Amino acid sequence: MTEHNLRSVLPRTSPRWFTRRTQWRQLGLDDEDLDKPKIAVVNSSSKLSPCFSHLDDIADRVVASIRQAGGVGFEIRTVAPTDFIMSAGRDGGHVLAGRDLLAHDIEAVVDGALLDGMICLASCDKTTPGQLMAAARTDVPTLIVSCGYQACGTMPDGEPVDIEEVFLRAGGLARGRIGFSELCEMSDRAIASPGVCAGMGTANTMHLVAEALGMTIPGYAPVAANSSRMFEAVDASGPVILEAVAAGRRPRRILTPAAIRNAVKAVLAVSGSLNAVKHLDAIAREAGAAVDVAEEFRRAAETIRPVTAVRPNGPRGIEEFVAAGGTLGVIDALGAEFDRSTSLVTGATWEDALAGWARPEGEVITDLASPQGDHATIRLLRGSLAPRLAIAKLSVVEKRPLTFRGPARVYDDAAEALEAITAGEIAEGSVLVLRGYGPVGRPGMGMASNVAFALDGAGMASRIAFVTDGQFSGLVNTGIVVGEVAPEGIGDAPLALVRDGDVIEIDIAAGRIDLAVDTAELADRAAAAGAPAPPEGRGWLEQFAAGYGARYATPVLTTATPSLDTTGAAT
Repeated sequence: MTEHNLRSVLPRTSPRWFTRRTQWRQLGLDDEDLDKPKIAVVNSSSKLSPCFSHLDDIADRVVASIRQAGGVGFEIRTVAPTDFIMSAGRDGGHVLAGRDLLAHDIEAVVDGALLDGMICLASCDKTTPGQLMAAARTDVPTLIVSCGYQACGTMPDGEPVDIEEVFLRAGGLARGRIGFSELCEMSDRAIASPGVCAGMGTANTMHLVAEALGMTIPGYAPVAANSSRMFEAVDASGPVILEAVAAGRRPRRILTPAAIRNAVKAVLAVSGSLNAVKHLDAIAREAGAAVDVAEEFRRAAETIRPVTAVRPNGPRGIEEFVAAGGTLGVIDALGAEFDRSTSLVTGATWEDALAGWARPEGEVITDLASPQGDHATIRLLRGSLAPRLAIAKLSVVEKRPLTFRGPARVYDDAAEALEAITAGEIAEGSVLVLRGYGPVGRPGMGMASNVAFALDGAGMASRIAFVTDGQFSGLVNTGIVVGEVAPEGIGDAPLALVRDGDVIEIDIAAGRIDLAVDTAELADRAAAAGAPAPPEGRGWLEQFAAGYGARYATPVLTTATPSLDTTGAAT
């Protein structure tokens, strides 16, 4: 490569070249290195969580792979957003906002230093979408390397236990459905290695998404953290990114509308995290891909059924899923529904990548002709309560009613809702409404998973519906749960106008969520409500709410809403 096709190579007579040379000489680089491709190794290492605790060693190995392939790797650090740890403050607003902050971190360094490409170490939930957003925004050749899921433990009776099970069962502590010592023992045994949560939550879903999009070396997602398989991809990363830089394989040429549609179908096929909707929407917007992600989910849900049932969606462990082919197995199972003409960062197409590959036999991954569930598990809703969008997540194997009608019990604070659940104050047949948890109202989009799990822990998940403008962990899979209602419940938005006793109607099969209140009454309430007050404060969450990230927080479903009668019910 020469200075004519590497943006990082500056004219040797320029002051900027000399100052870069002076700094990099101190780091051990020589003049020959200054003419080589310069690759960012994007590392979200953190000792706050096992999701990230192993990344430093991986980063060193990636840098070595780049060096051996003829380039120069520069490790750079970003924020490390993690649901279980960072959701403790500000009602979890920093979790989603951390995704956008991570993308800004990358942009500032990669564009500021005029680096030629990047290898991103993908770990916990928000790192992968943030990295893909930055890749699309900067449009420099990018390779995503999945850094793996954690090993789970077993209880004395041989039953598997993981952090998802701890989170779910903790909801029953206050009602005596589990003892403190038993829960502590589960906690002691749940995580046996570094890595992300082992279930088909947001982290593994987004690792699968990165591969389905074509932004990884195919065949390595999901993968066990620190396994020989993971290190195969790590060691291969240097040659792949340098070849991508030489060939000019930029993310926007890979993140096409067809690739986005492929990823949507892959998510539905594994019953992946509902958070994939907003993450894929943000990635598509950054890539300038002319695709309506929410509409693609709605349309694909008509035909794509789950071909696997990985915990918490069903009985299979992530290890079984990987042994059955992982993402490659899902793509194979999707058959003609998956566009194999789309390109990969490796330079191949999916047709090339799958040539000669055979899916292992067995029942862990089936196909669309014999799916493992008879319904799509991510369902997009609209209606008078959610004119823009709301998202429901179902289980693959657990049969639940798809309709619910009941009076609202409204809360503006999760702690108050939790107290009411513990005290048994919410009657069966009610719709628990938690509002003011959206990207502006919280700000940053608050976490509502603890309320959903508290309902499950109280044994009420099948008898009380839950509706919120907040977000959920990708693990939520209990009862009728509807999240990310948009517009969010502030000001004169419909969710903000709900009062105790108002009837809410949910029809997941029909894609409807409605507020059965006379339109004239709602108009009076809206007039009295006025516009929402702007967020107070000068921190990152307030900036996020003001527009840095909120525009990517809630996709819009653009299909026409059925007409409404005066009660707000569908006609």
